[in-house]
Amino acid sequence: SSSDARSATAALGFRPKHVTQDMVDQIHTMFPDIPTDNIRFDLLRTGSVELTSNKILERGFLEPPPPAYFTLYPQPDGQTNAQRRPPTTRQNPTPASTTARPPSLIERYHLAQDVTEESNASDPALADAGGKAKWEDTPEKREASLRERKAQMVLAARQ
Repeated sequence: SSSDARSATAALGFRPKHVTQDMVDQIHTMFPDIPTDNIRFDLLRTGSVELTSNKILERGFLEPPPPAYFTLYPQPDGQTNAQRRPPTTRQNPTPASTTARPPSLIERYHLAQDVTEESNASDPALADAGGKAKWEDTPEKREASLRERKAQMVLAARQ
């Protein structure tokens, strides 16, 4: 066993810490897009779920393990492929949604008519977009007032 530890230290360049599957699963649950081999390799280095989690939060990724890692810690072919597929299936809808342009604020607040009117004449109400609003009596009136102030701010931001 001590010769195994020495060979692992020589192959990896550091003395590997004890890593449980629970530690790997805990990080993989928090960061499903990070490959489990990358997680296990970093845990072998740090020995700490917290340090590995912080590294992912700071960098956004973990370095892939060197080829020597795979000789010391072989993964069954089916398990490795199955673990790498779910993130890609989750990410497939994302590119499709990024190609669909999110609605602009003008579209979102239905201000297209106000924009065309603004281009014809300067609206004095836009100058007071950041002013104080009167407290309305009913919740419905307050909501309408809030919607109107939002619209004024969106239009004022276009100038």
